[in-house]
Amino acid sequence: MHDQPWTAVPHLVAFDLEGTGGQDREREAVLEVAVVPLDGGCPDLLGAYHSVVNPGRYIPPHRWISPGLTNDLLGLAPPLEHIQPELVARLSDAVVIGHNVRVDARLLGLCCPGIRLAGLIDTLKLARFVHPHNRRLGLTALLDHYGLTEEVNELTGSVPHRALWDAVGAALLLGCLLRDIPGGADYTFAQLNTAAGLPDAVGAEEVRSHEDDRSQMF
Repeated sequence: MHDQPWTAVPHLVAFDLEGTGGQDREREAVLEVAVVPLDGGCPDLLGAYHSVVNPGRYIPPHRWISPGLTNDLLGLAPPLEHIQPELVARLSDAVVIGHNVRVDARLLGLCCPGIRLAGLIDTLKLARFVHPHNRRLGLTALLDHYGLTEEVNELTGSVPHRALWDAVGAALLLGCLLRDIPGGADYTFAQLNTAAGLPDAVGAEEVRSHEDDRSQMF
């Protein structure tokens, strides 16, 4: 796999989830998930999976709760245990792409400890390499920079900070960032992993030490 072009790697997926917030620590609940497979380096919307998730409790309104995830909507959604088999099938042994993906990997590991990922590719880490002097490295700012915002809107019919929008945005962003690196578009998976990879197992304490990275997500 490592010697293959990154675009040919099997089981490469963009992933995003929305939760109740890191301040909930071990009680943090998943509110929405999206898994978007990549085909030739491009997001495959026909093969995507997306679901709102019922957290099983009332969620107080806070600015960090994603737009539109009201208690009325969440109350009609399936609980996590009902969609977990779908997540297991789509994420087990997958190489997962996301923006500041360590945060989502921590919550996934907390709520679905049986899922083992094959790797993590972080577009935030890659953006810091490509744009070392740019302080605006949130997902929405970068998509604006590359002129991708309208494309993400049209592909998803969603809005920023929702799981499907953010997953598709990260998938498209990855290709643009690589094209800004000489020879990056032709990277092997090993080269991509060197530039943007994170350790598979991200512990809760490590992620808490990077909670300020949340400001870079948007």
